[in-house]
Amino acid sequence: MYFSVVSATLQTAIEYLKGVGPQKGEVLRKQLSVHTYEDLLTYFPFRYIDRSVIHTVSEINEFSQYIQLKGVITGIKQIGEGRGKRVSAKFSDKTGSIELVWFQGTDWVLKNIRPNIEYVIFGKPAMFNHSFNIAHPDIELTTQEVELTGGKGLMPMYNSSETAKKRFLDSKGIQRLERILMDTLGPRDIPEFFPRGILERYNLLNRFDAFQNIHFPKNEEILEAARNRLKFDELFLTQLRLMKMKVLRTSFSKGFIFPKIDNYFKIVYDNLPYKLTGAQQRVLKEIRKDTVGAKQMNRLLQGDVGSGKTVVALLTMLMAIDSGFQACLMAPTEILSNQHYEGISELLKGSGLHVALLTGNVKAAARRNILANLAEGKVHILIGTHALLEDPVVFHNLGLAVIDEQHRFGVVQRAMLWAKNTTPPHVLVMTATPIPRTLAMTTYGDLDVSIIDELPPGRKPIKTVHRTEARRAAVFGFLKEQIAEGRQVYIVYPLIEESETLDLNNLMEGHEAITRAFPLPQYSVSIIHGRMKPKDKDYEMQRFVRGETNIMVATTVIEVGVNVPNASVMIIENTERFGLAQLHQLRGRVGRGASQSFCILMTGEKVSYVSKRRIEVMCATNDGFVIAEEDMRLRGPGDIDGTRQSGDVNFKIANIALDGPIMEAAREAASGILEEDPSLDLPQHAALRAFVQAQSKDNLWSRIS
Repeated sequence: MYFSVVSATLQTAIEYLKGVGPQKGEVLRKQLSVHTYEDLLTYFPFRYIDRSVIHTVSEINEFSQYIQLKGVITGIKQIGEGRGKRVSAKFSDKTGSIELVWFQGTDWVLKNIRPNIEYVIFGKPAMFNHSFNIAHPDIELTTQEVELTGGKGLMPMYNSSETAKKRFLDSKGIQRLERILMDTLGPRDIPEFFPRGILERYNLLNRFDAFQNIHFPKNEEILEAARNRLKFDELFLTQLRLMKMKVLRTSFSKGFIFPKIDNYFKIVYDNLPYKLTGAQQRVLKEIRKDTVGAKQMNRLLQGDVGSGKTVVALLTMLMAIDSGFQACLMAPTEILSNQHYEGISELLKGSGLHVALLTGNVKAAARRNILANLAEGKVHILIGTHALLEDPVVFHNLGLAVIDEQHRFGVVQRAMLWAKNTTPPHVLVMTATPIPRTLAMTTYGDLDVSIIDELPPGRKPIKTVHRTEARRAAVFGFLKEQIAEGRQVYIVYPLIEESETLDLNNLMEGHEAITRAFPLPQYSVSIIHGRMKPKDKDYEMQRFVRGETNIMVATTVIEVGVNVPNASVMIIENTERFGLAQLHQLRGRVGRGASQSFCILMTGEKVSYVSKRRIEVMCATNDGFVIAEEDMRLRGPGDIDGTRQSGDVNFKIANIALDGPIMEAAREAASGILEEDPSLDLPQHAALRAFVQAQSKDNLWSRIS
């Protein structure tokens, strides 16, 4: 008979563990978020130190990190009084001596450390007054060391807090509690939930052994096996839930059928002023396959800046219109909405289709007219900002909703849009922020993903270079050459006003310096930032678009929504203050015309290793997906601009920036199980079903049985 995979023991409050009690339990809860045995079990070490090697005093040098020694203590004494009191002792082995020193817990040291007894000490040597010492070493009798670590092996190191350390819950204190916990638990408390076939196919350690060896590994090999198993579990469960959501959507979410594309679609497609790339054609085929079925499309369209996502979106909207439906396109800013409206209206000129623009700036009379025509079905395509979500906006028969730069809209906002119909419209969400494959599999695993990974022919790669302050005069000279050839320039700053904590050139100072270096009447400079009134921002932007100004000094508000083909140079000031994804987005504002474009990354003389690496990547490639992968490695998945989503899974041990192969295997395993047994009803999946039900906050699995 199958027993529950949810152990009552693991739900025991942490204060009931031997050695904890109410006071330490309160510290564990407040400081480390450890409330139960299960929380402590999954409080994983952040690194391990090899305690199997005994070094000698003579081996200590300036490069020594943590080191373990065996010898005797002599000459222990107290030095000073009051707050300046410390204890010093001489530690010796056959090769030499080193000073040990304690500044805290001195009374305990004087009472418990005995001279001429063999100890094992562990700590980090430091140089003081031309000789080495070790402050606050771990110190144990040889017999204690054998008892704690088995005389060999890897010692786990745990994160703690200053408050916890004062209650003897430092790394060593947590390690002792983990040992007590593992001695308390047995295989029945951490049962296996995978069928034997999965364990064998993916060479997985069983769960109990995995937890035993993540905390107290016998060697490097079994530690790696334990890590792989626990990472696999996290990634597998995430993929299983996401894939199940996708199955539910495709099984129960009915969608409109677009049977015809022989009218507007064909006319516009045949008369495009350029040939679609192979990637665009491939994506259109994927979308077409979705829209001829009876299931709602939920597709994420990824494409680098300038890859042609908008024309794919337009052609998809024409699929809807050819079949008698309306379409809408929602963008995060008025600038971007206007850009879409102008571009799409130009491509549809003479078609007879009615395209309307709805933003916060549309006057009341015009708004009433748009809404009336929309409700009657006379507006074929509605383009706008958040204004599309307002209650008065009623469609006659919305068949397709396109969302551009989708990460700038919350989940609730997006849901409001497809609630405009009783039957949800097909949904196409677009992003110009390339998302690494492993992150996309985790964040958007319930969506179908299309990628435009090819730029239109004739586009010249943007040349990116790094320059420091010492070469600013040469940079300004280059700008004047470009302006003399009729080109325009962006100069982007990270701040608007001076910050006391950041040594940065701010926007206002930068604007003044630029106007001095590029004076009227020969040059004209615009300025734009997020604190300007929308009408003032639009005025400055339009001046630049019309070519009335040579230079646009701006903050990152120009990251999205500015399309000026004549702008050929992007200067990014204080490059070290930007992430890779944002740098790539900013660079994408140039390179939109036929002329060679340039991106100049400006920094001070000294930059950190991470900043230097970002600059190297930017100078080496224009490939947004390569940049996104490196960004995730440098910053972590939760920090990537534009990809953080509501409801993201916070992994305790898996790292999707580094664990791509494990993610692929976990996804394959989840797919195989769901294909065989979508509801996990088979006997071999009973344990897995019970575990998923217990872990699932929304009780997804109990709803689909």
